[in-house]
Amino acid sequence: MVFNTAIRGYTSKRLEEIGSADILVGIPCYNNEKTIAHVIQMLSHGLFHHYQDFRSVIMISDGGSTDDTREVAKDFQLKPWQEKIVSIYRGPGGKGSALRSFFESAKQLHVRVCAVVDSDLRSITPDWVRYLMDPVLSRGYDYVAPVYMRHKYDGTITNNIVYNLTRALYGKRIRQPIGGDFAFSENVARYYIEQDVWDTDIARFGIDIWMTTNAITQNFKVCQANLGVKIHDAKDPAQHLAPMFRQVLWTIFTLMEQYENIWKGIRGSAPVDTFGFDGSIIPEPVQVNPDRLVGLFKTGFKQFSAFYREIFSPESFDALQEAAALPTGRFFFSTEAWVRILYELAATFHMWTVNRYKLIEVMTPLYYGRVASFVHQSWDMSTEQAEQLVEDQAREFENHKAYLINVWNRKCDEAAVNLFDQTCEI
Repeated sequence: MVFNTAIRGYTSKRLEEIGSADILVGIPCYNNEKTIAHVIQMLSHGLFHHYQDFRSVIMISDGGSTDDTREVAKDFQLKPWQEKIVSIYRGPGGKGSALRSFFESAKQLHVRVCAVVDSDLRSITPDWVRYLMDPVLSRGYDYVAPVYMRHKYDGTITNNIVYNLTRALYGKRIRQPIGGDFAFSENVARYYIEQDVWDTDIARFGIDIWMTTNAITQNFKVCQANLGVKIHDAKDPAQHLAPMFRQVLWTIFTLMEQYENIWKGIRGSAPVDTFGFDGSIIPEPVQVNPDRLVGLFKTGFKQFSAFYREIFSPESFDALQEAAALPTGRFFFSTEAWVRILYELAATFHMWTVNRYKLIEVMTPLYYGRVASFVHQSWDMSTEQAEQLVEDQAREFENHKAYLINVWNRKCDEAAVNLFDQTCEI
């Protein structure tokens, strides 16, 4: 079913009752009864302490939770002069539909700033409200991405894929493009809701990287807010992150096609202004099992090696084969090989017109291998030292961008020749 809005009738009536507001804070949620009250409490305190003279609305957009998330949210008492809306969004299941309801509400209320925070946060503080919103309210920025102090093994998809590709493609060093906690102006919200993506997979997954990429490519003024440490429901990459890997990579590659004319002309990268928390906190450790990651890589390589040989260059396939032959304790998958493989995969994705999600799916073992190699390299490092490895890797992606453009163009030419040959045969 196609929905022309993510807002249900009763939510629309509540928005009409409120009329207008200066600030909207959105919380997308699904089965978060254990954490939702804490998140609402911190937001309410932050709005009271930092923006007491502003009219504020906290909006919870739920995906149909089967626990007591909505009941807990409804029962929580806000500070005086704050409004609350608890709703179930309309549209495809996923965070994107929840955020669409925030974009529409921000437009209807004519807010000066809208912020979105995850519903599973345990480290959120009242100051997050100011850190996220102040750049929009006081400094003229349109879009605020988060920066966190995260354990070296938290955020492996960001560290090994998303940060690198976003930086190399679009020239902005946004450290957490899919961090989950953002702020943006009404103009950005209006742009988002005008895009024809809400009945696509963007509405189910990939919304964070879609938001960040569009903010950059549409020349909105972008910055970062340091929020301090992020403590949430961190996941072991060997057990829980395969679906997210596939979803995020699919979205990034799709956006690469949409904005090909932009990223092909960008060389190098530049830092973006960063505001917010300026202290130092040690994040909670994240447990990983490198042996299991290596095992998943080796099993996947054995299963899909014939396919890998077909789509990757001889140099890339040889690197995979060599890594698969290494003992588990000495496993290594070089950064240069990883950069080349991701770029070749992006070009192959662009060339294919069917079974694209299956293409991404069979690449999951390679992600496991890269994470295992990073874990081995950084095992005795502090989180700060491991961060330098991430930065070194990001520069490798930048330095090899010419290779991406070359392989992208070459595979496009090959696809055109194959299509011509098939047409002639017909």
